[in-house]
Amino acid sequence: MRVPVSWLTDYTDLPADTTARDLADRLIALGLEVETVDRVGADITGPVSVGRVLDIEELTGFKKPIRYCRVDVGAANGTGEPQHIVCGARNFGAGDLVVVALPGAELPGGFAIGARKTYGRVSEGMICSAAELQLWEDHTGIIVLPAGSAEPGGDAYGLLGLREDVLDIAVTPDRGYALSVRGVAREAATAYGTDFRDPADVEAAGTPGDGYPAAVADSAICSRYVLHGVTGFDPEAPTPLWMKRRLALTGVRSVSLAVDVTNYVMMELGQPLHAWDRSALRGPIEVRLARPGEELETLDHVKRALDPDDILITDESGPINLAGVMGGVTTEIGLSSTDVLVEAAHFADTHIARASRRHQLSSESSRRFERGVDSAVQPAAATRAVRLLAELGGGAVDAGYTDIADEAAAAPQPIDIAADHPDRIAGVAYGRERVVRRLQQVGCTVEQEGAAMLRVTPPTWRPDLGDPNDLAEEVVRIEGYDAVPSIPPRAPAGRGLTPSQRLRRSVGSRLAATGFTEVLAYPFMGQRDLDGLQADGDDVRRTALRLANPLSEDEPLLRTTLLPGLSKTLVRNVGRGFNDVALYEIGLVYLPRPDAPGRAPMLAVDRGPTADEAESVARALPDQPRRVGAVLAGDREPGGWQGAGRPATWADAVETAREVARSANAELIVRAAHYAPWHPGRCAALYVRIGGAERLVGHAGELHPRAVSAYGLPQRTVAVEVDLDAVEAAGEPVAAPHVSGYPVALQDVALVVPDGVPAADVEQALRAGAGELLEGVRLFDVYTGEQVGEGRRSLAYSLRFRAPDRTLETEEIARARDAAVAAAAERTGAVLRG
Repeated sequence: MRVPVSWLTDYTDLPADTTARDLADRLIALGLEVETVDRVGADITGPVSVGRVLDIEELTGFKKPIRYCRVDVGAANGTGEPQHIVCGARNFGAGDLVVVALPGAELPGGFAIGARKTYGRVSEGMICSAAELQLWEDHTGIIVLPAGSAEPGGDAYGLLGLREDVLDIAVTPDRGYALSVRGVAREAATAYGTDFRDPADVEAAGTPGDGYPAAVADSAICSRYVLHGVTGFDPEAPTPLWMKRRLALTGVRSVSLAVDVTNYVMMELGQPLHAWDRSALRGPIEVRLARPGEELETLDHVKRALDPDDILITDESGPINLAGVMGGVTTEIGLSSTDVLVEAAHFADTHIARASRRHQLSSESSRRFERGVDSAVQPAAATRAVRLLAELGGGAVDAGYTDIADEAAAAPQPIDIAADHPDRIAGVAYGRERVVRRLQQVGCTVEQEGAAMLRVTPPTWRPDLGDPNDLAEEVVRIEGYDAVPSIPPRAPAGRGLTPSQRLRRSVGSRLAATGFTEVLAYPFMGQRDLDGLQADGDDVRRTALRLANPLSEDEPLLRTTLLPGLSKTLVRNVGRGFNDVALYEIGLVYLPRPDAPGRAPMLAVDRGPTADEAESVARALPDQPRRVGAVLAGDREPGGWQGAGRPATWADAVETAREVARSANAELIVRAAHYAPWHPGRCAALYVRIGGAERLVGHAGELHPRAVSAYGLPQRTVAVEVDLDAVEAAGEPVAAPHVSGYPVALQDVALVVPDGVPAADVEQALRAGAGELLEGVRLFDVYTGEQVGEGRRSLAYSLRFRAPDRTLETEEIARARDAAVAAAAERTGAVLRG
């Protein structure tokens, strides 16, 4: 919300020495997010004054019409003599008042004004347009001031508001009242302790009940509905310059007088309005929900299929407005509209928010409705609008107006609060009197309920105040957050990181040391992400929790795998020129429980949960295992002077999983598998032993080409995903190893096995047969060819033997090696290669 300071000061008198920066600091202290203070027009300098066109000479012989004007600028030029100015605009005539930039002035963009010869004449200045002064968007010609609004030589800075301080405020969803000059002025009055003049303090004009016929189908979707009209309106009446300027400063483009008035009142009071051409309406108006199959062409000329949750404004012809979001084209105000009907309503905020998101239409109106507008300002807003239309457009205000109200639905509910509740929340002794005074400053009505309690009724413009904690927050913020003492909690002695925290740090350190970069992806996904992973229709990863209020309809689900977020992050990095990428993430996935209740209970905020309440919340929550995911693309080892690089392969993904297991001191078992989105034949299933039984903890390998294509990944991208909680459960306590000082003995064996026998099974058999003297096993060669026969391969292993207390003899080494080979032959059918 952009708020011109001069508009704000119409409703409260700030101290004389207050600067815009001081005001911003005060508002920030009250909790409003003032992002910037813009000095609009600060780049306009020098003499810019009012001039009267005395006469015009039309110059001929040029490619476009050129006029040589004699302009009276009074004493602004220091001589009192008329200025001679060349101008190409044609929307003014002799006798008109215009804005003149005299020699010595400088306009936005560093455009210096001086006397110069052009089109064969000397031009002593420039007659200015609104665009040249950056007042508002207008390229139709120069500014023509209303007759009698100023005298020649008068200062144009104050007349047009050329220089203005504008506060740019980022309004949070709970402070919808700040989307208006009225709301911000009230906050400024509170900050400085000055009087507030409410622009909504307007008595409705006319007789209620005698306006345009209307009905509301359900007060739950619209608690108040007001219609007020103007007849005899001049549709060609111009919007006054002051209104155009204020709208432009707030970021609103001027359209026509009727539209500008509704926008002006919306910015002033925070109440969205809509104006119809009354002659285009067909019969009574009804506010209702949409019916199946209904459509509406909105003002942006898009035909929209309506949802039964959409609130509509209808007449006998059908839908004419998508309530609170955008109007329809059939009743649009045009240049022939002489009878105007103004609507001011209080629609249900949740319906408007959903409709705006559903139709991807975010308007100034919907932004206010979805944050909550004043439920009692509608008659005042409609009255303010029709009076402006009548005053500026020459019409007459209707004698009666329509006012449909459900007082019970619109009235704020009283809140009982302990007088010392803000004291206990903030840890500051405010006292009863200060609490009452601050709540009254907010606009609340406070009734004394005994010595310890207060009954507080929030104002109609603060729908966000719903419980004692909201009221306590108001007291705290007005008293000043800086007055709340900062007392850091004292950490209990002797406690450090938990084992799980130490493991996560160890995994992160290991992966970072091997060239990975950690990323944090959003924990959301959509079914399209799982389609890209080539997940089957019955894949358990497709059973996901849907968010009640997703940030994007493309990602409405909580993730059940880390791969979509990692894949999208990899694509972004590659798209920015990083071809060799290794990314990892440690995060939670969310797996729904089959026996979980439909919705978690809402707990009280004034106390901790009971054991039963805590258990009910735990049952409603999904399982949230912590996983480690990683993706690699490009070269794993970059090329250079030492030789060519090595691209990342499925083996690197498996080794990444082994690094995770080593961090937990767990043994990882690797077997070939077939599991989406990995490539068949290049996918490994990862297991650990927990309590003597094997447990699947993840997969690693090269991604399937279809998954690579779906996400736009580089060719031969590899990935791994491991359940870190399960790996942690399989880990053994870490003991300091005994380092033997005796020499190591190396033995190489080459075993011929069928192609279908995994190398991991052969290694496991060798370890089991070799006994305690075996220190390590390493596969260093794989051979296939005529020498071993078709359907067979040779696996060459290096065995390291060492004893902790002696030098091994040749016979001991040979027995251990033979025992290892025998165990491999028994378990896997391996044959020692000759």
